Amino acid sequence: MDYFSLIMDGISILGQGIMHIFFVSRLTGKGRRLWHFAVYCLALCVIQCLSLGFKDDGIISIAAGILGLYTLSRFALGNQRPISWVAAVLAFYVSQLSFGIINSVEVAFFPGFIGTPQLYLLLLVAQALYFVACIGCYRAVRKLLAWTQDSQTPYIGLLLLPGLFFFGAELYILQTAYSFFVPSVSLEDVGKHGTLFFLQITGLAALLCTLYAYRQLCRGFQAQVELQSLTQAAQAQKVYIAEARARYEQTKSFRHDIKNHLSVLDGLLKNEKLDEGREYLKKLETVSEALSFPYQTGNQVVDILLGEKLGLAKEITAEVSLVLPNPCGIDDFDLCVLFANVLDNAITACRANNGARAIRISGKRQGDFYMLTFENTCADEPLPPAGTGLSNIRAVAEKYHGAVLTEKTGGWFSLNVLLNVAAV
Repeated sequence: MDYFSLIMDGISILGQGIMHIFFVSRLTGKGRRLWHFAVYCLALCVIQCLSLGFKDDGIISIAAGILGLYTLSRFALGNQRPISWVAAVLAFYVSQLSFGIINSVEVAFFPGFIGTPQLYLLLLVAQALYFVACIGCYRAVRKLLAWTQDSQTPYIGLLLLPGLFFFGAELYILQTAYSFFVPSVSLEDVGKHGTLFFLQITGLAALLCTLYAYRQLCRGFQAQVELQSLTQAAQAQKVYIAEARARYEQTKSFRHDIKNHLSVLDGLLKNEKLDEGREYLKKLETVSEALSFPYQTGNQVVDILLGEKLGLAKEITAEVSLVLPNPCGIDDFDLCVLFANVLDNAITACRANNGARAIRISGKRQGDFYMLTFENTCADEPLPPAGTGLSNIRAVAEKYHGAVLTEKTGGWFSLNVLLNVAAV
């Protein structure tokens, strides 16, 4: 091996190592460090030296490289096993595919320059084009496969078999068609390599189409889960509304009959039947407590929901200073969606906190707008990504021409919801 080939191999290995680490770390959203590059590039160099010593045809060295990249992704970057395997296979497949595409051009047109100084310049240009092709392909893959831990990760294993198939086909092409240069190339050979060039471009397009279909599949699964969650929430909110209306009607009936109850008590006292009077008062007290709401906001649906949610979280201190305007201008169903999601998130955050557990709810009217403020204690750590609950809250705010503002200060999280209570 001459010095030029040795330098080219060194540049290729170093470039591949850097691109592989960048690709895997950017794809999985994990931070990379300098020692990751050093260790991995050194491993690739050792694998290449062993491959030359044992006269490997390339397959074993590539398999070892994939295993090395998987190990680094799994243990150094902390990715899950399926993600690490898929990322490693895709990293090597893209680099080998880019190498094959450039080789299609090299094998067809470079043999005529063998033995001339121009060949060295052309090889340097081809190396640069290889890196450009790799970077472009990596960017396209990352754009289609920007997964998150919650949405796409559970299905990432579905990509492993298609990735291995594409990778195996590319390795076969490289091993059978680009093993060496020949002094001259006929028109038939040019056509053959042109066909292989087209097949590899088609392979890249097939990979991107597979990744696009995978992303749409994951979005469909996620939308289905969110739809089920919304359906269950809507059903629960209908129950709240029905219960609130039923209790409101019972309260109206009790108020209507209060005069009759007072007349009965008056008769018992006049006849000096004190024991019967006390018993009758106890019954009235029991009935009134069953009909009363622990929180009075001016809206029976919200009163029921607050009593239900906060009543089940007795370990949390709740402070509610809220009186909703009447008429409110906001549909009971939307109020139920808003308060149910806020309370669920607040209770979950409080229970995850090892310190104080408290929830504060207040409201203030400003012209046609009403500002709802929800505050709760939370763990002193970064907030998780916004989920379906906050999306539902934002949807209600947007429906009533309002806005949502979140803020975290120390161990307290605050959510402010501005609503146009005069909206139709």
